[in-house]
Amino acid sequence: MNKMERDLNPEGQAELEYLDGEYRVIRPGTFVVCAVSGVHIPLEALRYWNVDLQEAYATADIALKRFQETGKTPK
Repeated sequence: MNKMERDLNPEGQAELEYLDGEYRVIRPGTFVVCAVSGVHIPLEALRYWNVDLQEAYATADIALKRFQETGKTPK
C-alpha cells in the first residue's frame, strides 16, 4: 500500500470544523470524540455538535445538557 492509498481510507480520529448544519474535514479519520462523555462517534453517526464551542456530542441528551450548562443554545 502506498501513501496515496492510505489517505483514501484514513483511520483514527478526525479533526473537523463544525459549521451550521454541516462540518468541514480538516484531518480525515473515522471518528470524533464526544466532548462530554469521551465516546468515539463514527463520522457517519455524527448528528450533534456546537458551532460556537466546536464540540461534538454522542447523543441529543448529552448535547442538550451541554447547551444548558454553557448557555449556548443551538442555532
